[in-house]
Amino acid sequence: MSNTTPDTKKKQQMQTQADLPWSVIVLDDPVNLQVYVTMVFKKVFGYSQMKAEKLMMEVHLQGRSVVWTGVREKAEFYVQQLHSLQLQTTIEKTG
Repeated sequence: MSNTTPDTKKKQQMQTQADLPWSVIVLDDPVNLQVYVTMVFKKVFGYSQMKAEKLMMEVHLQGRSVVWTGVREKAEFYVQQLHSLQLQTTIEKTG
């Protein structure tokens, strides 16, 4: 049996909703090849070749791309993964 009251659950849900969304942003760098960045997007996010290439081109042409948006905990996890694969990445609260 849970110790949370309906009011506590409602506050937690509202806090979670207020905490949304967070964006994972990959920044352009002079080191990583485009084919590598595409491969990382496919590996980390499970994106199709077409979506991974589109995001990679945004990074290349615009200097940055929002590659994922959602809850903060998962965004932080993705940032850690991308950092371990040598991509310059940051997280920003959207909205």
